[in-house]
Amino acid sequence: MVKDQEHWNVVIDPRRPWWVVDLRELWRYRDLLKLLVRRDLLAVYKQTILGPAWQVVQPLLTSIMFAVVFGMMARLAEPGYPPLLFYMSGVVPWLFFASVLNRTAQTLVFNAQLMTKVYYPRLISPMATTLSASVSFFTQLATFSLFAVYFHLMGEFTMRFRPDAALLPLLIIVLMMIAGGLGLLVSALTTKFRDFTVLLGFGVQLLMFMSPVIFPLSRVPEGSTLRTVIELNPMTPVIEGFRAVLLGTPMDWGTMLYAVGFAVGSTVVGILIFQRAERSFADVV
Repeated sequence: MVKDQEHWNVVIDPRRPWWVVDLRELWRYRDLLKLLVRRDLLAVYKQTILGPAWQVVQPLLTSIMFAVVFGMMARLAEPGYPPLLFYMSGVVPWLFFASVLNRTAQTLVFNAQLMTKVYYPRLISPMATTLSASVSFFTQLATFSLFAVYFHLMGEFTMRFRPDAALLPLLIIVLMMIAGGLGLLVSALTTKFRDFTVLLGFGVQLLMFMSPVIFPLSRVPEGSTLRTVIELNPMTPVIEGFRAVLLGTPMDWGTMLYAVGFAVGSTVVGILIFQRAERSFADVV
């Protein structure tokens, strides 16, 4: 019996505590991670006319609509910047946040048949979702850069090198951690309460209007209750940070400490709650 067990490649140990993350096991399943990322990228644009071009068209159309409605008609955009650039700098990180949160929150439910038949580290699925959304995010960020160059050549926007541009990688990491952490947390809840799936879509839309996506934070009076509520939103310093790095708008970098703390806390809590929920998921699905 002992001799036969020596030939197993994978040993599923039920005694591993739910709060322990086995990083070596995640690394061993990196090929599966690549396959799931590729599957997600192909599945999103399968049987569509524009295909991967939607990665650019979607944020561009959203930014144009915001620029016309909120920038030109309501005059909510920051003065001195092309409205299209102003809204793209907020729409791109927001669409990434909304996409990762919505898709990660349903990871356990969407992969129910696979998870109840084959063993693999369950954290692989939300990691694949985040990485596939990252491809769209960086494509959209490159599109923003092209428009920035265009407006610079047209004399409507001046591109300058700023030291705070070095903080862009930190902003991206914080953005991924906030979206992924909250997604893992909600996915644990949707296994037992499917109502959260419906509420999440409504909540994300509502949260966008409580974020400085369609208006700069400077337009909200300081000391007001509304400003306090908006500042409690962890996406507020992230979006303001992206605008500061990409456009050069004013930014209080001290507020990023709140976003970094929220990102770390939501990621740790999300992973722990997700691992606890996955253990009983097969019994409740």
